[in-house]
Amino acid sequence: MKVIFLNDVKNKGKKGEVKEVATGYAQNFLIKKGLAEEATPGNLKKLEAQKEAAKEAAAQELEDAKSLKETLEGKEVEVKTKAGEGGKLFGSISSKQVVDAYKEQHDIKLDKRKLDMSEPLKSLGYHRLHVKLHQEVSAEIKVHVVEK
Repeated sequence: MKVIFLNDVKNKGKKGEVKEVATGYAQNFLIKKGLAEEATPGNLKKLEAQKEAAKEAAAQELEDAKSLKETLEGKEVEVKTKAGEGGKLFGSISSKQVVDAYKEQHDIKLDKRKLDMSEPLKSLGYHRLHVKLHQEVSAEIKVHVVEK
């Protein structure tokens, strides 16, 4: 019996796959538990529509990431903090502070986990950071750390 898997089933199939399985297994386990449905022409058509919608959503997400990259690369954010002699900061600037500054100054919401900061900023001046917006798109942002 051909079935369409609705969820991943270990050693049998992944979500969205169409496979041939034993009739008893399909009727008594997969379909009963809601893990699969019978591969009728109507269900196959519904599966294709879902795959097409997922493709369109992925393409739209990529376009949104590209437009956000264009917006980000033209802007600079200023973070104010206390500093001592020689431009050394009291403490450091974290990714959360950079994201909050972008939200406050440019009304752009970023995810602090996507910000590539191997270590916090510890000096005054300009810093360039990378932001991973999508699997294929990353942007470089400018952060200007100034003394209060």
